[in-house]
Amino acid sequence: MAALNDLLPQAAVRLDVRVADWQDAIRTTGGLLVETGATTDTYTAEMIRNVEENGPYLVIAPGFAFAHARPSPAVLRTGMSWVRLEQPVEFGHESNDPVQLVVGLAAEDSGAHTAAMAALAQLLADPATAQALQDAADPDALLAVLAGPEGEGEERARSEEAVDAQAGDERAGGEQAGDERAGGAQAVHKILTVCGNGVGTSLFLKNTLEQVLDRWGWSRHVTVEATDTISAKGKASEAVAILTSREIAGTLGDVGVPVQVIEDFTSGPEVDRTLRDTYDV
Repeated sequence: MAALNDLLPQAAVRLDVRVADWQDAIRTTGGLLVETGATTDTYTAEMIRNVEENGPYLVIAPGFAFAHARPSPAVLRTGMSWVRLEQPVEFGHESNDPVQLVVGLAAEDSGAHTAAMAALAQLLADPATAQALQDAADPDALLAVLAGPEGEGEERARSEEAVDAQAGDERAGGEQAGDERAGGAQAVHKILTVCGNGVGTSLFLKNTLEQVLDRWGWSRHVTVEATDTISAKGKASEAVAILTSREIAGTLGDVGVPVQVIEDFTSGPEVDRTLRDTYDV
């Protein structure tokens, strides 16, 4: 699967761009995809129409919009673009506006870019890295932050080990609760993460949820599937819960299983609270 640095060339990065509104922000993001050979102009129009039809669900974290549309003939190859705005703009999101960072994704299918999405989600969830991306002086500096300095992985691993050690008792209790609530050690539950197209924002939420499940020691009990709104309605009967945005939750309506709203798709603590509510732990 493609890594983040494979999908985001320097030519697809623009910093401190002035735009008039959210449509202009997406046009700028889409224009970079066109310039770097990932899409045609039609895809930019499809990204704008996605927001018009489904609402600002792609504003998945405070100040961050992940612009994309469904795979279509307008996608020539899987690629990304990165636009940091000089002045934030409103997308109409209840809690995550205004937006200063717009990342564009063009996906040929639902699988080739999952590793890149997981990497980006982890970077944006780290406050220090998010600030470094905000402070990057030029595209080279920004790409260097995205690549990560040598030793950053080891440092993150040490940090995660410290958190895991501190939460050892809680995780052990979670293992036991997982056995009980999942109907025994062999039982496996499914949780769906849902967005309008199943190739972008749902992957961010899937990654965050899987990190929480790993910390709990519940990965053997719960699988996570990222999907789109249409497929989610058909798959709901297979799941114990659906995690999604407020806008998509409204689109889904009553599907027979709990639909939990997540405001910040990169927030481990928010997803942790939602998982506790889902399993009453």
